[in-house]
Amino acid sequence: DRFEHTIGVMYTAASLAMRYHEDIDDAMMAGLLHDCGKYGSAQEQVERCQKHGILLTQSELEMPALVHAKLGAYFAEKEYGVTNKGVLSAITWHTTGRPEMTMLEKIIYADYIEPNRKIIPGLQKIRETVFVDIDHAICLCAGNTVNYLRKNGKPVDPMSIETYQYYSDKGE
Repeated sequence: DRFEHTIGVMYTAASLAMRYHEDIDDAMMAGLLHDCGKYGSAQEQVERCQKHGILLTQSELEMPALVHAKLGAYFAEKEYGVTNKGVLSAITWHTTGRPEMTMLEKIIYADYIEPNRKIIPGLQKIRETVFVDIDHAICLCAGNTVNYLRKNGKPVDPMSIETYQYYSDKGE
């Protein structure tokens, strides 16, 4: 499953890079490596971060599903030799997003729309929107994530909320 997802993200990233005039190789590299920190249990990921001096926020400790992003950027650099700071940043922010993302960060944040993703409410609209207005698509993705987590009584990372607010305000 992870292989299919990763290939789907890589090709989606390449398509979006072509659409938004971003470097295709950088987008494909970030797409290929975006989940490289996702191996092992949540606890093992946290322990690897601690071992390598990767600082985690309280939210990340409460929601270890987010940890793989920072760990992945570390592995991309240290294990796979990636030196491109843009690629590393795109991997870092692909789970929560952030205000004022670079285009490459936006493209990798859109791993949410890759073709193998299970259909969730609003996904088709986001897939259509991302090729027309990526900022609006980021707003829709972040809004879906925040609403889903709140509806299910799960904690919401403050950066996800900031991302949603920033891209909501940007669309006004």
